[in-house]
Amino acid sequence: MKNLVIVESPAKAKTIGKFLGKNYTVKASVGHVRDLPKSKLGIDVENNFEPNYITIRGKGDIIKELKKEAKKADSIYLATDPDREGEAISWHLANILNLDYNKDIRIEFNEITKDAIKNASKNPRRINLDLVDAQQARRVLDRLVGYNISPLLWKKIEKGLSAGRVQSVALKLVIDREREIMDFKPEEYWTLELEVKKEKKKFTAKYAGNLKKEKISKNKLKNEDEVKQILDNLNKEKINVYKIEKSKSYSKPSAPFTTSSLQQEANRRLNFTAKKTMMVAQQLYEGINIKGEGSVGLVTYIRTDSFRLSDEAVNSSREYITQNYGEKYYEKRVYSKSKKSENKVQDAHEAIRPTSVARNPEQIKDSLTSDQYKLYSLIWKRFVASQMVDARYDVTKILLNNNDSIFEANGKVLVFEGFKAVYKYNDESESRLLPEVEVNEQLDVLKVDPEQHFTQPPARYTEASLIKDLEEKGIGRPSTYAPTITTITSRDYVVKEKSYLMPTDMGFLVTEMMEKYFSNIVNERFTAEMENNLDEIASGKKEWHEVIQEFYKDFKQELDVAEKEMEEIEIKDEVSDVRCENCGEFMVIKKGRYGKFLACPNYPECKNTKPLKEREEAEETDEVCEKCGAKMLKRKGRYGEFLACSNYPKCKNTKPIIKLLDADCPQCGGKITVKYSKAGRRFFGCSNYPDCNYVSWLEPTNERCPKCGERMFIKNNQTICTNKNCV
Repeated sequence: MKNLVIVESPAKAKTIGKFLGKNYTVKASVGHVRDLPKSKLGIDVENNFEPNYITIRGKGDIIKELKKEAKKADSIYLATDPDREGEAISWHLANILNLDYNKDIRIEFNEITKDAIKNASKNPRRINLDLVDAQQARRVLDRLVGYNISPLLWKKIEKGLSAGRVQSVALKLVIDREREIMDFKPEEYWTLELEVKKEKKKFTAKYAGNLKKEKISKNKLKNEDEVKQILDNLNKEKINVYKIEKSKSYSKPSAPFTTSSLQQEANRRLNFTAKKTMMVAQQLYEGINIKGEGSVGLVTYIRTDSFRLSDEAVNSSREYITQNYGEKYYEKRVYSKSKKSENKVQDAHEAIRPTSVARNPEQIKDSLTSDQYKLYSLIWKRFVASQMVDARYDVTKILLNNNDSIFEANGKVLVFEGFKAVYKYNDESESRLLPEVEVNEQLDVLKVDPEQHFTQPPARYTEASLIKDLEEKGIGRPSTYAPTITTITSRDYVVKEKSYLMPTDMGFLVTEMMEKYFSNIVNERFTAEMENNLDEIASGKKEWHEVIQEFYKDFKQELDVAEKEMEEIEIKDEVSDVRCENCGEFMVIKKGRYGKFLACPNYPECKNTKPLKEREEAEETDEVCEKCGAKMLKRKGRYGEFLACSNYPKCKNTKPIIKLLDADCPQCGGKITVKYSKAGRRFFGCSNYPDCNYVSWLEPTNERCPKCGERMFIKNNQTICTNKNCV
């Protein structure tokens, strides 16, 4: 019996094919096969908002191959991702292949491992049309907003602008934070610290308040006069121990990762953008070629709102922790659902965890890229730590009395590391030691340190803090955070300064227009309520056409008003200090399809344009220019990094940076290097050139095909055999 299984990605197809055996053919749809047309709205507003789906350009050959394989198969199973998007892809595939989606043709798994795939293939189900409707409703909503407002912004402000149901709210959050910063009025306050000494041990004590009738009245120091009153009454040489308080404190491990918390933590710990985090996580989910195992999925499904862990995962963590750390380190923990995940399909999945806790990151490090190793380590450590005991501390508070002015010193000592044996980062201060003292003991005052401060405005958003706010406010879904942030930065609504998101003038302008004419679209509560409606569609409680109809009534009114009343705004081009060599005018900076460029302001009379060369910091290297002896600098060019003489323009010597790959040349045994043609196309050549002239457009490996013995190559992140006679 022949079975056809269709998944989304070729990498996943390769991994799954290995598990299912010879009776199964596994093919990839390479994502969506049908979508709304790009050139028009594609929604029949007059006909109950029915979407007009078309085959995505470039997918014709893939669909042809899937139909060909479907004719050969006795059974066809759709194994797309276990979420609304995956359910919709399965529904589209069922329509294209004329499958009865009321039959059990859908298989679902949370991880790409042998047991999970085998179990899923034995338990197919029907396509969940409620989930399909929820995805369809989101797609229609986003299209109605984007394809109606964006052209209006092009017409009234500038081409290339866009608005979106989630994008515009995210931008408004960044704008509102900037407004808070701009409106912030700093207030003065003071701190007063003493440097105190017992024998050879020094510590710092901070002013805490005044002692009145054996009670400490805590008060903040608002100005210099208040500080002077205290200073005038202080003994600048001695201070007495008033009270010693000792206690225990505990630090609990965090829950295993959801999509949102993974994006936040990877941004904080690894400086990964949300987009990069999801890209690398997808690679870990779909399958990595591990030495001795072959291609295997390393983590569970990466789009989830759930903290839940399977019994099997919890049991495996107990075994690992007790064997590697001891019984006293293990504690079974059950984490409650995130507050936004009640009654949501995403909570059917587990949290993000390693598919096997036995795959310690250090043991498989050689099989991973640097980014894959960093993210896998983060996921693995967070999961293991989530089933470990608290870290325990001894806490000491010493209150010191100086003429009824009370100063406080706090000490903290880690006495049992618990989960921090696994999940610990350098920015976490563990211990603050205080000397052993007794009540009424007199200590030396070494230094009195009054200091003026001013309250600070709220910090600008980072990617991590913006994602946290979006999740807490119920705006969008974790899978939308990365593309949302990418959109507002690529549109130049927001720029990154260090790791902070700072709105541009264009970001302010677009948000002001949206606030004035489309108040619902940028309203947090309205957007969150729409997410709740989508969840109710997914659970079968609401009908999707009715939700869209209710939304469109008010939206159409706002759109009609904006069309009539929104005034055209002239955006003046930024003038550069570069003169046009044709007519002598200072050229202006314009934005094009591929970024910013310089153009003559006398267009169309003068059509001169040129690239905008932005200044960049060049990295100095230890290499010396063989022509003039100056240092060589590492620079970035059209085809990647290269070395250039620091004595430019007197010396124009350049040379490529040779990147050696871990693969041997098939002709001479030398190392394979990455090269670029004049057209910028990457190819692979021998490091012994010109003595050896071996070249290949595919990246060679040292692996041999298990069927024919020929050398294997890498194509689209897959290891393949190029022997046409090899089946």
